[in-house]
Amino acid sequence: MTTATNVDATAVNTIEWLSAPDTTIVVPVYQRQYRWDIGGCEQLLRDVRAVADAADDDTHFLGSILSTAADAASADGAHLVLIDGQQRITTLMLLVAALHHTLAVDDPATAAELERVLIRADDPHATKLRPHRAWADVFESVVLDRRAPEDADRVSRFDDNYAFFRSQIRPEEAAHIWRGLRRLEHVSITLGAGANAQQIFESLNSTGEPLRDHELIHNYVLMGLTHGEQTEIEREYWLPIEQNTGDEIGAFWRHYLVMLTGREVTVTGGRGVYDTFRARFPRLDIDSLRRHAAQWREFSEIYRTLIDPAAIDDPALRDQFAWLNTFGRGMYPLVMGLYRDYLHGSLPAHELVRIVEYLQSLLLRREILGLSNDRLVARLCRASTLGIDALSHAIGRITPSDQRTRVGLKYSALPHAVYVLGRLSDVSPDTAVDLDHLVPLAPGDEWSGDGTRRWADLSDDEQNAHRALAPTLGNLALLEPELAERAFDADFPTKRGVYAHSGIALSREVAEATTWGTAAIAARTEHLTAEFMRVWSRPDVVGIDDDNLTPVLDAKMRRGWPPGWQREFDYVEFRGEHWEVKDVKYLFHRIFQRLWAESRQSVIDFSARRGGPVYPAMAWNGQWDEIAPGQFLYLGWDSRYMLSAVQGVLDEAGWASEVFLKYSYIGDAMP
Repeated sequence: MTTATNVDATAVNTIEWLSAPDTTIVVPVYQRQYRWDIGGCEQLLRDVRAVADAADDDTHFLGSILSTAADAASADGAHLVLIDGQQRITTLMLLVAALHHTLAVDDPATAAELERVLIRADDPHATKLRPHRAWADVFESVVLDRRAPEDADRVSRFDDNYAFFRSQIRPEEAAHIWRGLRRLEHVSITLGAGANAQQIFESLNSTGEPLRDHELIHNYVLMGLTHGEQTEIEREYWLPIEQNTGDEIGAFWRHYLVMLTGREVTVTGGRGVYDTFRARFPRLDIDSLRRHAAQWREFSEIYRTLIDPAAIDDPALRDQFAWLNTFGRGMYPLVMGLYRDYLHGSLPAHELVRIVEYLQSLLLRREILGLSNDRLVARLCRASTLGIDALSHAIGRITPSDQRTRVGLKYSALPHAVYVLGRLSDVSPDTAVDLDHLVPLAPGDEWSGDGTRRWADLSDDEQNAHRALAPTLGNLALLEPELAERAFDADFPTKRGVYAHSGIALSREVAEATTWGTAAIAARTEHLTAEFMRVWSRPDVVGIDDDNLTPVLDAKMRRGWPPGWQREFDYVEFRGEHWEVKDVKYLFHRIFQRLWAESRQSVIDFSARRGGPVYPAMAWNGQWDEIAPGQFLYLGWDSRYMLSAVQGVLDEAGWASEVFLKYSYIGDAMP
């Protein structure tokens, strides 16, 4: 076997690697500036704390660090030129510096170990990591703690992130943080003189097909296990999950996580499913992995059943799930959990049938009225955790009223017409039928509704009236395929003879009419609507959410500050109060002010666990507000940060279910 001659890749302990006397790193000029924000620092500190809490043999993998050897006689004296890994290494150095300065007085022995990570052995006035020249002095002044008084108001990511770490590390926790830092590992990739650094960098940061979410989950689950454990998990759990879900494995994981978290999971513009999975399952030892994987496998079996309900023994449930699939798989996160409760005996079959009926009514009525069915399921998953009555109430609140639905059926095109007429006609879901328009969508000149007046003889207004009602409930009927072929585009006298031979009672009724036009369509719509309301009933609730209010936990996450953010909301409903709040900045500020006044402990607990946004001091440059003496609210850096904090603190207080957003048109249309 031929070995590589220009690439040396070695798995190393990160702190030992940085502490080595000959490790000195320079960031070349062509590298981008340091850009990690407080969010990245929070994640790094969480990872360090998590691995510090873990078993003695646990480690945390930082990824790969790519460098190339520099000429020993170069002007900067650098031993390694950093090609990839600048952001991680720089942030890690700032964390080590914050820890070093915290311990400098009280624990000089540990401080000396930390100093070996930070400072060059041959020059006590120089750091081991040197950013490119434009920022080198700023970085060194932070790490070496030699900022001048005039630097107090200086704005830089180095200053802010270092200040964040200092604010988060308590002296009594410093030894614990150091324990976690010493468990960090990475792969050190060093290129030889003949290696093509650019090509290797592009390979590591490919713009081609990225790993999909379920592939990332697979790697995450198996990484760190022994070969035997990997084989066991793969054979006993992962392969059955793949077999059960097939090409839908990505959708399965997203739906499972929505069910589990009661939150929407973003699938566009990032690794939303994988990131949500990691947050829900931060570290998995083999025993907990087996326990969770058994649940994943069970839900994958349920998912397979939902996709193909033919295997369900109970005929009522089999039909209900087949009908629910008419509307796609958007409600799978909810019904996965309900079906598992049914299998485990905690939900009677008749209650499951009732809920699935309500779901069909919800989805169908909203489509008839042109309302979106997106972003509904997470709120229903949350309601289901409170019991079946709470779920029925939640469904009823967002199901359009009978009055609105009657109007929609009269004047709007009927969605899922074969499904609707099939159920009204009591036709089995697997019966072959075709849809027929009594007044064709595009009648020919010779078409007639009474055998006397041709289509061409009708006035423009009469023709337009017929066209408007052609796709509505009263003008549609089902026929057996051979009869539908004879009736297609025929005039009504011909259709009467065809319909008289249908085995579908509701269709045979059409043959009783002597003529067909707008009056006949209206009469049939009224007749069928009465039956529609019986089949697709809605739970009896007092209030209906006709204003398309969005629960705050289902609010849309935005990156940065997209155009129109200042007018994103029409208003906010806060526990029955109507707030004229137009943007997330104002919402963030008002929510924290209100909770500080009425539920202060929830703000304190949330901030302590999350590491903000309320701090005892303005520890770094940025926008702050003093919400109480000695308590400062950090206003953050983008809309995602603010909305996430609003959701989290409301959830902490137990008020999230009572806060709703009304999006403006421009807000709802933003990316």
